[in-house]
Amino acid sequence: MAIIESAGIVTSRANARVKQLRAAFAGQARLSGGMVAIEGEKLLGEAIRSGLVLKTIFVSERRELPRFVPKSVEVVWLSEDVFGSLMETQTPQGIAALLVPPLRSLQDVLVSTPLILVVAGLQDPGNLGTLIRSAEAFGASGVVATPGTVSAWNQKSLRASAGSIFRLPVVGVTIEELAGLKGRGVVVMAAVAWDTRHAVEVHDAVFAQATAILIGNEGAGLSEELLRLADVMVTIPCPGKVESLNAAVAGSLLLYEASRQRAMRV
Repeated sequence: MAIIESAGIVTSRANARVKQLRAAFAGQARLSGGMVAIEGEKLLGEAIRSGLVLKTIFVSERRELPRFVPKSVEVVWLSEDVFGSLMETQTPQGIAALLVPPLRSLQDVLVSTPLILVVAGLQDPGNLGTLIRSAEAFGASGVVATPGTVSAWNQKSLRASAGSIFRLPVVGVTIEELAGLKGRGVVVMAAVAWDTRHAVEVHDAVFAQATAILIGNEGAGLSEELLRLADVMVTIPCPGKVESLNAAVAGSLLLYEASRQRAMRV
């Protein structure tokens, strides 16, 4: 199929750049060349301010290019039809980009007296993005994810993180690497339901030392293997008639308490 362009505007869905952006939105790393796709002026601005490397910016024919876009970045103008075909959102924002995701390692998380959030098998990208945002807000050194956790670069996760994913190290780890944290002096705390036996209430737990907080799957919680790794089981008292808290809420509350305790020691 021939690629038809009019007045510098791409009007074909078969355009190579369009196909690369579509693959990136679908999370197909091989077809996207390892690129990550983002949508919207706010996320684009956050990516630029965070120093990420932008490959290409895509703009719908009916909107203007934001002034903050570096002149060195390739800009591709798309017809409204082509741009809309790429987006899952009901109201496309008219601007998207391909960017090079930052390369992070576990060592990037182990800084100073680390406060690490461990997400174990989270499946809801909104929960993961919210936790990444909370982790940055409350001074965590990073987020580590065990196998089976949804990608932090999922579009819903990206939006929920509100740009925190661009700055905070988010690293995938094996269970063996997670267990190795204990050998580095990191105290592992497992978040459990309020009625779990031998669990320490959050206000009695000590977060001032190097700490990793484990948050489990939304439905199944933490596996027995991960619970055995824990030095402490910590819980959030709930006087209301609920069985458990949402994973993102529980993780955010624990991060807040850790931040509060650490601030008192300064």
